[in-house]
Amino acid sequence: MTDGPRKRALIIDDAGLVRLYYRDILQKAGYEVEEALNGVEAIEKLLQSSVDFIIVDVNMPQMDGLSFLKVLRRQKPPLSSTPAIIASTESQPHDMRAATAAGANHYLVKPLRAETLLEYAALLSGRQT
Repeated sequence: MTDGPRKRALIIDDAGLVRLYYRDILQKAGYEVEEALNGVEAIEKLLQSSVDFIIVDVNMPQMDGLSFLKVLRRQKPPLSSTPAIIASTESQPHDMRAATAAGANHYLVKPLRAETLLEYAALLSGRQT
C-alpha cells in the first residue's frame, strides 16, 4: 500500500453477501468503502461525498445499474466522470454494449476474483500498487 490519502470506493449491489465480499477485499487492500443497495441510494451518497471509483451491479430494485450510470453521467463534473465498473452475472455481448452505452468504464462478469477486483480498482482509482 502507498502512503497518502486512502482511495474511496462505492459498492452498489442489492446482495449483502456480494457487498461484504467486495468490501472485505478492498478494505484489506487499504481502500475506504461505502455501500448502497441500489442506484437511488448511490446517487444520494455521491451527492454528499465523492469516491474514486464505483462498482455497480446491473439488476437491482428501484434503480438498476444501467439507469444509475445514465443518471450519474448527466451530473456535473467531477461527479459525472467518476469511473465505474459494472459487475454482473449477465455475460452476453449485448449486455456489455448496453453497459458501455450507459457509461461504464469496464464490464466484469461475476463472480469476480479478488485479484481481478483489485487490478481494476487500482486502474480506475489511479492507485499505485
